[in-house]
Amino acid sequence: MTTLSPENSLSARLSASFILVKRKPPIDKTEWDGFFDENGQLAKSRDFICVNILERGLHPFVRTEAWKFLTGYYSWQSSQDERLTVDSTRRKNYEALCQMYEKIQPLLENLHRNFTETRNNIAYDIQKLYDKDPLGNVIIDKKKLEKILLLSYVCNTQAEYQQGFHEMVMLFQLMVEHDHEIFWLFQFFLQKTEHSCVINIGVGKNLDMLNNLISFLDPVFAKHLKGKGAGAVQSLFPWFCLCFQRAFKSFDDVWRLWEVLLTGKPCRNFQVLVAYSLLQMVREQVLKESMAGDDILLACNNLVDLDADELISAACLVYAELIQKDVPKPLKDFLL
Repeated sequence: MTTLSPENSLSARLSASFILVKRKPPIDKTEWDGFFDENGQLAKSRDFICVNILERGLHPFVRTEAWKFLTGYYSWQSSQDERLTVDSTRRKNYEALCQMYEKIQPLLENLHRNFTETRNNIAYDIQKLYDKDPLGNVIIDKKKLEKILLLSYVCNTQAEYQQGFHEMVMLFQLMVEHDHEIFWLFQFFLQKTEHSCVINIGVGKNLDMLNNLISFLDPVFAKHLKGKGAGAVQSLFPWFCLCFQRAFKSFDDVWRLWEVLLTGKPCRNFQVLVAYSLLQMVREQVLKESMAGDDILLACNNLVDLDADELISAACLVYAELIQKDVPKPLKDFLL
């Protein structure tokens, strides 16, 4: 039997309640402000807040500030005055990076063989984004996105630019106002989620663990995937690269899932349980129709317009099942 720490036991218990009862209203501004004392220091435990975010989510008016804590942009131990200083420092550091980029850009163009290609790819991807709402109002600044993505590429030695980052950064631009906030929140998001959406760092690990999870919990399905569906699971890498962005019916659903991933609740690398839950949605169809690799991928790609709460609930059920079993060490270390 897997042994849980007291913190994980609490998380597991509350996760189970999330599954069984109707979700309470999201955390609004009044409640969020009540988590802090008169100096702006946290009066509730970080664990308490994160479990509530798992169960209930965040009201849009709270999300911008809350995400700064969830990503590590702000320290949970900081006061209001300290956070003002952090904001100023983040802005100055961003401006310094921009100035550095302006100076080295000619060198990059001449000496860095991938720079021009990457810059062209970013520009191409950005132009494909639809930048207006249904009423025709412009909602994103494409030039600003291009600048932030280029700077991120130049500064980030681990997570080089990959297709899909433009869609992710767009969501950060819709959430926060200033360039330095968009840039740093994206950097911290990647770090906080253990670079799980980065192809050369986390995506392969996620896919391997998803395979292991299917083999452990659903041997019948695993046998089918290994036979007729050979390679089907590996071809689901866009799920992880985009953090499931295209599976949802609204940006609010995407933010809802992402903020749960940032809490680390109910477990590490919760995205693998989310992917397993998505696969379970097509399981009966795959087995009934004896689908092979391409057909399985098509069925998975048709999973769109989902509800984030329902998917989180399904993944929490998988977690509740796992903690009752003797989980193999690789899975245990990665998830629990």
